[in-house]
Amino acid sequence: MSVEAVHRDGRRTDGNVDHLWLRVADVAAARAFYDAIAPHTPIRRGTDRPERVSYVRDGEGGGTFSLVADAGPRTENVHVAFPAPDRRTVDAFHAAALAAGHQDDGAPGIREAYGPGYYGAFVRDPDGNGIEAVHHGT
Repeated sequence: MSVEAVHRDGRRTDGNVDHLWLRVADVAAARAFYDAIAPHTPIRRGTDRPERVSYVRDGEGGGTFSLVADAGPRTENVHVAFPAPDRRTVDAFHAAALAAGHQDDGAPGIREAYGPGYYGAFVRDPDGNGIEAVHHGT
């Protein structure tokens, strides 16, 4: 497994990770997946190169989330959860991923085992990582 997350001491005081890199087998396939779900998450595409695509978190203090093809080992078995403002957004996230041909890993629904009001949906990205949209609340 290979994943890199950085919180630069003194540069970020908001508790957010500065940047996260996932090493992928195919940047174009990963880009297509994250482009399909991006409208239903707080990310938007930033840097776009053949060997790396980055997504920027919207809002103040947003970090970057990058998909990289390099000589390092491919990232495996990672779970990434994106916050959603409401249940409708979770449903739309799941529907968009499935419509784009990606693997279902759990239909939208209440997951009380994770906490009161936890509403989530799960899919797999092209590298098999678990990607989730979650809304906490009613």
